[in-house]
Parts: sequence; structure tokens; C-alpha cells
Amino acid sequence: MNSQTPEAKDPKPSDSYVQSFARGLEVIRSFSAATPQQTLSEVAAQTGLTRAGARRILLTLQTLGYVETDGKLFRLSPRILDLGFAYLSSLPIWNLAEPVMEDLVEEVRESSSAAVLDGLDIVYVLRVPTHKIMRTTLGVGSRLPACWTSMGRMLLAGLPDAELQARLQGHPMQRFTEHTTTDVDALLAHIRQARQQGWCLVNQELEEGLISIAAPLTNRTGQTVAALNISGQANRTSAAMMQETLLPALLSAARTISRMMGAPRG
Repeated sequence: MNSQTPEAKDPKPSDSYVQSFARGLEVIRSFSAATPQQTLSEVAAQTGLTRAGARRILLTLQTLGYVETDGKLFRLSPRILDLGFAYLSSLPIWNLAEPVMEDLVEEVRESSSAAVLDGLDIVYVLRVPTHKIMRTTLGVGSRLPACWTSMGRMLLAGLPDAELQARLQGHPMQRFTEHTTTDVDALLAHIRQARQQGWCLVNQELEEGLISIAAPLTNRTGQTVAALNISGQANRTSAAMMQETLLPALLSAARTISRMMGAPRG
């Protein structure tokens, strides 16, 4: 939570920065799975805005149809999805990639997702689940910490080493399970190994029982622009099984999607 008022924040370097727009985005981001509904006071506290400032933004978003209220509690409306779909529709590659992922899921009988890197988070841009019941509920727009997910490490592996180390410097090493890597040097070693071998497996580091394996999606210049994974439950899909039986299908699907992005055949 931000304890500073907007007026106390450092000024932006450019006069092209629209502060009111930025505050509106902060209000939208204050809603999450943990806080799906908030009072005016809670939104103000979450964003560091005054009550009056938060109220003006919430009422503006309500007028535009992005926020709903019962008079006390505010919540995002389904129309907010238009903002995310605008990103997806502007990149037709995901429409082309979805049938490839559907074929992959049909072949391996496990869920598959694609994600992009945003800072030190991954953001899901496409997901094709199986009909098997899993504890983790993820969808387009979901965010997870990059350091402890297979797609995140694969995306971090695509960064130059200097940038990678700069991003990780000072990043809190949070423990999610008994398997979580919390040593920075060990984490760097995992990421560099993923870079060298061209795939990454993470076994129950973010959530007990959740195991996944990821491969990079590259463009015509060889740059990693997204990642593709297969995820499953450790009690029925071991790390060895993932590597031996699922990895070849994953790599094949990743190459197919990468060629759609202009990557050379190889």
C-alpha cells in the first residue's frame, strides 16, 4: 500500500505525463482477487489518494461503465475486460497460436498457457485448460511472480545477463513452499540453465503440487517475446515424466508458434 499522497510523489520527468490518467489506472489496479469489492475509503488507502480524489475517479469509471457500485461497495464491471482484450486483439498471433495449444493439450492431456514478462511478473495472455480439476485457477490477465514459475524463468532467461541481474537486485526472495528457491545465486543458476538448454522445469516452488515446464516463443530476430508451458499436478506427473514424455511435444508446439512470429525454421 502506498502511504504517500499523490502530491508527495516525485515529479515525473516529462510534462507529457498525465497524472489524472495514471491515478485512474492505480484505482483500477487496486481491485484484485483479494479485494474484489472496496469501499471508497479502502480505495483511497490502497492508492494513496484522498477520499475526494478517489471518489472523482470511481464516479468517472462508473459513468464510463468500468465500475459498478451498490452505494457503498465498488467493484469492477465486466466491461473492464475490454481493456485487456484490446491488447490481445492487437496481436493476432494469439488467435493463430490457440489452435496449436489446443492440439498440444489434446496430445499431452495437461493444461497449457502462454505468458509475457512485465517487470518481474508474468501475465497470462492465453490459456487452454484440461478438464482435470486443479487447485490453481488462472486465466487471461492473471499475474504470477516470474522467479518461481517455469514461464517466468524462461522469459527472464531471454534477458541479457546484465539486465537480468539488475532486475533481481534487491528483489525479495519470498518462500512459497518448502521447495522454493530463495537464494539469489541459485535462482540465477536456474535461469542461466534454462537459457542454455532452451527449456525450464519448476517443481512445486510456487504452489505445493504444481509442476510445470516451459519453452520460449521467439520472433524473427531470435528474441524471446513470450513463453509457452505445460502444467500439471506432481502427484500424477513427475518431473522425469514431464521431461521425458511432455517436453518434446512442448518444444514442437513452441517452434510452430515461433515460426508464426517469423522465427526461422530450425
